[in-house]
Order: sequence, then C-alpha cells, then structure tokens
Amino acid sequence: MVVINTPSPDGQKGPHAMRRIAPSDQIKQMIANLLQRGLESQDAPADTLLRLGAQLLIQEVLEQEVTDFLGRERYERHQPGQPRMGYRNGYEPGRIRSMEGEILLEVPQVRDATEPYRSKVKDVLRVRTDVLERLAVQMYTRGLSTRDIEDAFRDATGECLLSRSLVSELTEVLWEEYQAFCERDLSEIAVEYLFLDAVYESLRRQGGVKEGVLCAWAICSDGSKVMIHVALGNKERYEDWLNFLRDLVRRGLRTPVMVTSDGAPGLIRAVEEVWGNALRQRCLVHKIRNVLDKVPDSARDDVKRAVQSAYYALNQEIAEAIATDVLKEYQDLYPSAMKCFMEDWDACIAYLRCPSAHHKYIRTTNLLERSFLEERRRTKVIPRFFSEKSCLKLVFATLWQTSQRWRRVKMTEFERQQLRRLRTELGLPPTPPDADKSTERQEELCVAA
Repeated sequence: MVVINTPSPDGQKGPHAMRRIAPSDQIKQMIANLLQRGLESQDAPADTLLRLGAQLLIQEVLEQEVTDFLGRERYERHQPGQPRMGYRNGYEPGRIRSMEGEILLEVPQVRDATEPYRSKVKDVLRVRTDVLERLAVQMYTRGLSTRDIEDAFRDATGECLLSRSLVSELTEVLWEEYQAFCERDLSEIAVEYLFLDAVYESLRRQGGVKEGVLCAWAICSDGSKVMIHVALGNKERYEDWLNFLRDLVRRGLRTPVMVTSDGAPGLIRAVEEVWGNALRQRCLVHKIRNVLDKVPDSARDDVKRAVQSAYYALNQEIAEAIATDVLKEYQDLYPSAMKCFMEDWDACIAYLRCPSAHHKYIRTTNLLERSFLEERRRTKVIPRFFSEKSCLKLVFATLWQTSQRWRRVKMTEFERQQLRRLRTELGLPPTPPDADKSTERQEELCVAA
C-alpha cells in the first residue's frame, strides 16, 4: 500500500504521524489526489481508480469489523462499567486477487481480547480466492487448456491472476480425488446392475497410440446410478479387464444381478470368470449395429425392424419365436448378418429375466456412451495427453461431473422383490435388508473427495 505522510500536530511529517491516520482515510486521500490530477489533466487512469475503490470498500469493512468487536471507535476511550474487549494493535499487510488486479490491504490486529479475534471478512475474502481457484479447476475439467484459463483470468491491465503453472498446480487436486476414488470402500454400494465399457485416448508419450480407459457404473437397489471405477486398460485385453474386475471385488463390490457390456472377447471372458453366476447382457445397440453392418443399405431399415422385434420382445419365449421367423426370412439373403444376429443369443435377451420396468435401462451401455461423448467433447482440445496421469485425472473429472446429472431409475418394492427372487435363482448373495434405505450413504461412498 502507498504510504501518505500527513503533518503531525507539531508540524512534523513521519511514520508516527502516519499511525494516527486510518488506512481507509489514506486510500480516500489517494483517490482524491487521483481525481484532482485527472480533472486537471484529463488522464486519470480508470483501472487504478477502480482498484482503489475496491481497496477502500474492503478496508472500511475490515476497520468497521474491529470497531464492532471492541465496541468503540479509534481513539475512543473505554467507558467505565463496560466490558473491555481488547485493544487495537496496529495492522498487518494482506492481499487478495480480484478481476481489478491484486488488492493490498492493512488488516487490523487486536490484543488482550477476552476472546480470540478472527476477522470474518478476511475468511470470506479467502473463500472468494478459493472460489476463483475452484473455478479454474472446473474450467479445466470442462475442456479449457491451461493457456485458455490463463487468458481468461487477466485483469483490466492485462496482468494474469492465475498463471498456467498455478492452474497446473491447482488441477493436481483432481489427481488426489482420482486416487481416493480408486481406493474407496465399495462394500456398502448395493449394486444390482453393472455396466462396463471403455473410452480411448491418445497419450503423447506413446506417440499418438490410443489406450483404453476402462469404466464401470451401476444401478443400485435404491435406483441410484453411480460411477464405480475408472482405470487405464491399454487395449481392453482379457488381463486388463480381469485386473479391473478383481480390484472391484477386492474393495468389496458385491456380485451384481446382471453385467451389461459390448462383445469384446476379453471383457466377456473376464466377466464370466469373476461373476460366473450373474446374468451377462450384450449391449443391444452395439449388437444391432454389428448385424446391420452386414446387410446392404437398401435392406437396413427392414432388417433393423425385424432384429429389434426379436431383441426387444416382451419375454424370452416371444423373443425366440420372433427370432425363428427372422431367420426364415433373411437366412438365405444375408447369412453373415443372421449368424451375427443369433451369435451369443442368450446374452442378448438375458435382460428379459429382470423386472420389466428396468428393461430399457439395462439392455444397453447407452448411458456410458453418452458420457463418453461428453468426455470427448471436453478433451478434444488436447490432441494428446502429456502423461498417463494427466489423461486419467481429466477423464475421471469429466466422467464424474457427467455422472452427477444421471437420473434415478424407479425402484419400487415390487421390483426389489423380483430382484431378490432372481438372486436366489442365480445363487447370488442376497440384497442387504436395508440396502434400499442407504441412498445417502451410497452416494457419499461414490464421492472421490
């Protein structure tokens, strides 16, 4: 802060005279001097005036806060019979960052108080700085580069409030949250349906070679949808998925009623090895796409309607009857498509054993696919990640934010009874009695930090 020397009562200037002038009065004098020069020369810098105005406002609030705490103005004598709250004890320098630039402050100090003095205003200002930093992290997770964020946080003079190096340091909290997310206890998450898929990203150190980031999310017995796990998985090999699933089991995830995934052979093998008694559902969006890739464009609409009528039947018996008719009509015309249509048939209609109210939610991995689209939209500004760490923390952050907007699935007591009966039929561990009442706890466990 600029010091203004004002004459003391004996006509002298110096620091002793300065201590009798409140910092807010000093700022007022600076503003008056600035305006006077501006009126004379018409060149008063507006940005300096704005900064001084913000500085004056905050300084006056800090000084008034001490006055309210002590119960008397500066140099006002203590009134006999009134409790003595303490004494003013000078000032300590402080500063905050703002869009007007860095604002310097003189923070009042108190001594000999009957209770510790803590400036609530200073705490609020500190929180505002924290908000600025959290905003930078949010901007990063929403696809802005560190350079973009640095440019966004410049004041009127062009001074950078948050540098790229500081933004990089701030985003380290994402890595800490990701690590906590990967180690949290999963035993109290009452999973009923589990969904598995992967998104691919380029790592700079790999020369542009894309690697799979394996993802798992679930629908729980209370109808909530939660992100379960995110981890690097190379090329979705069997070993990668097996380690991924075993890690979930190690952390206490119970066996789901059904696991939905695409047709990757390594993934299917890993699921059957870890949860052999659970139902396995092929994502029907992927499956139908594979079938239609084997028919000419002119026949795609007709074949699509026929295939969907079988896959989306009301029950397994009707599905098998319709499938027989589809084969009769198209087997000779498109044998490769029909082979694909019937391949892994039981897994294509496994969802029909589950409550009918859930069918449209559990027969595809669409929710993860939509989340991946959002993730790719945010990461496309980064052609390649510098490291595995930078990739994982950003992919995790974007997927986690997307998952917070997922809507619940309706789960009535009737559907819960159906799931409990299905668990018995499959020989799976039963659902805990209070699982449907642990919504808040489940969501708490899914929060990384």
